[in-house]
Amino acid sequence: MDAALVKEIGTKALLAGAGALALFWTINAVKLVISARGINPLVKQFFNQIAAGRIDGAYRLTTKAYRQHVNRQDFLKFLGSLQLNRYRNLKSGRPRIEDKQIILTLKLKSEDKKSELPLDFTFLKIEDAWKIDRIEKTKK
Repeated sequence: MDAALVKEIGTKALLAGAGALALFWTINAVKLVISARGINPLVKQFFNQIAAGRIDGAYRLTTKAYRQHVNRQDFLKFLGSLQLNRYRNLKSGRPRIEDKQIILTLKLKSEDKKSELPLDFTFLKIEDAWKIDRIEKTKK
């Protein structure tokens, strides 16, 4: 009888643990979706500014800390090194939260879909508006 009781308690504990884990995951997923509102329009605005030749407008979408670390000339060099005119399609990855920042991997794909450029964008919320805090090329 003791073994049956231990088995029943173990099963209930395992189910309770799985339920708690599912609840925790669901809450964090909802939190991520709600907190990430506004990032997609920012990404679209960033690439539209670049496509229209308004590099200063794209540069102003970054945080003050980014602009202190990366001056305008370095920003221009970085954008030039990416050769963005080769890419037409944008695919967004799954966002990750780290220290009140959201990191999102964006994959730019060529029109023929043979080449891909993955970029990690780090976003920081400043006064209810998202800003780009870091942009870096990621390894494939």
